[in-house]
Amino acid sequence: MQKLLVFAVLFFLSFQISAQTINTMLERSIAALLNDSQMKNASISFYVADAASGAMVYHKNGYTALAPASTLKSFTAIAALEILGKDYRYKTSIQHTGKVEDGILKGDLIFRGSGDPSLGSWRYEGYKQEHVKTTFLEAVAAAGIRAIDGNIIADNSAFELQPLPGGWPWDDIGNYYGAGPWGLNWNENQFDMHIRPGKKEGDEVSIIKTVPEIQNVTIINNFKTTKSEDTRLFFAPYSKVAFTEGSVPAGKTVVIASGSMPDPPRQFLYAVKSWLKEKNIYTTGEYLTAFDFLSGGKALPRNATEIGYFQSPSMDKMEYWFMRKSINIYGEAFAKTIALEEKGHGNTQDGVDVIKKFWKEKGIDLSEFKMIDGSGLSPQNAVTAHAEVQALLYAQNREYYKAFYESMPVYNDMKMKSGTIARCKAFAGYHTSATGNNYVFSIIINNYEGSSYGIVPKMYKLLDNLKKY
Repeated sequence: MQKLLVFAVLFFLSFQISAQTINTMLERSIAALLNDSQMKNASISFYVADAASGAMVYHKNGYTALAPASTLKSFTAIAALEILGKDYRYKTSIQHTGKVEDGILKGDLIFRGSGDPSLGSWRYEGYKQEHVKTTFLEAVAAAGIRAIDGNIIADNSAFELQPLPGGWPWDDIGNYYGAGPWGLNWNENQFDMHIRPGKKEGDEVSIIKTVPEIQNVTIINNFKTTKSEDTRLFFAPYSKVAFTEGSVPAGKTVVIASGSMPDPPRQFLYAVKSWLKEKNIYTTGEYLTAFDFLSGGKALPRNATEIGYFQSPSMDKMEYWFMRKSINIYGEAFAKTIALEEKGHGNTQDGVDVIKKFWKEKGIDLSEFKMIDGSGLSPQNAVTAHAEVQALLYAQNREYYKAFYESMPVYNDMKMKSGTIARCKAFAGYHTSATGNNYVFSIIINNYEGSSYGIVPKMYKLLDNLKKY
């Protein structure tokens, strides 16, 4: 008993010394960071907890809500894994109305979407565009369809027709990371623009092509040839006119800028049209989307016969890329899917409301959690470092934790999600120190001076304390 008592006392003392040491070192590092010129007018929210007990180790303005950028994705990811399930899969159904007679479909061919953000994505083996094409053509052949006397319809009505959450900056939405989710998506709603700069500064810049080809859109080219590369694309949803701004470096053969499709369901139909042409399957009708029906006050055809379907990878596989590569369309699709499953229609506001309710039930004070979208791209989001740590602590004890943990990127040799929007940099994650202490942490900085390239090493220096003690 005496030995056990001595051991317990020594363990308690060592824990106290360790806690005092990390607290002291973090306090010194925070003071140094706050005295840095980049932090002159900045705000910080920083919170560290013990992973095992959840007890606070240290905080500096840990209850101050700031724009968290993409660290907000953790809230969406965890909620989706729990509400929808790690094995959840989207289904895009291939259907037709009418009947097939002598090889002719006398009716409409319909693709009924459920909001799958991975349809045609290049990231997954067995789910790429060529797989979608093969699955479709096999379904058409099995149904005996050699011609279509009707329309080809992309039914994207599972989600609201407005694809973007409120608060997304105009400067972002035309670029690839500003792609929002439709009820039927294609290639992560992304395209590549191939640009040819001039040979010297001031020369004209030409747009060679877009891949896939963005049709029925007039692109106003405002690119300039300079020394540096800074491309900005302005492609608004459903718009027939788009703009480019910024610069491309002189002398380069080709520069590629990635943008967001203005109408992904219609882009999908362009692909379908080429597949049918390749197989000499003629059509008599039009290629239509849900927008064409609903904007004209017409009902989409129902009571159709399913002849095949596309299935997405499982939720945990999609969340891996959502977190690792910070793909905003996934977070927005997950939020709308949660609304679709819980409320019957996929819209951002209902999805966000369900996610907020989920976290309130898990003990997070909603005054610390102002959520506008599912991805963190909106600067109107406002979250405390304490709330982010609470969410990460909660995930530790769930059966999907391994998948969630694996989805976390590695920065500074630490498992943590990063976040970056204008004048905002954030990190939140997990780390085990050299002495065996397990920490959960979040740091958010808003309105710093200069570039993120300058502030990040200083944030790393602060977090390095969690590696040592």
